[in-house]
Amino acid sequence: MAQKVILVDDLDHSEGDDVARREFPLLNRTFSIDLSDANQRRLSEALAFIEEVLENAREVKQASRAKKAADTTPRLRGYTLTDVREWAREQGLDVPARGKMADEVIERFVAAHPDAAAEDSTAEDSTTEDSTTGDRVEAAVGA
Repeated sequence: MAQKVILVDDLDHSEGDDVARREFPLLNRTFSIDLSDANQRRLSEALAFIEEVLENAREVKQASRAKKAADTTPRLRGYTLTDVREWAREQGLDVPARGKMADEVIERFVAAHPDAAAEDSTAEDSTTEDSTTGDRVEAAVGA
């Protein structure tokens, strides 16, 4: 027994001998739709218009996240921020348990512990993490 397949236009839901499956590319993807010859012409005109628009348009990029400013904390050699916090508390200074230390506190620590000052500011730096607080500590490495 023979079967007859009747295609229906996906836009206007009309039936006809001219309705066929049509593929078209758009934005690096391929789409498929059943269209009559009349609607295929409308689609072709619309795609030509979109192509013209895209040739004259600019792609909008999503804004990137702002980068944090470089840390200007004086560099410590041989000490961690935990050492600085303990010393500051012994001196009666109020310091946070975690996070960034005030530059003034670190400068006072370096003044009290001259061996903590980096010898050469042009030496290569390495960044480590204090395992007790999770703070980033920069220490100068001699060249």
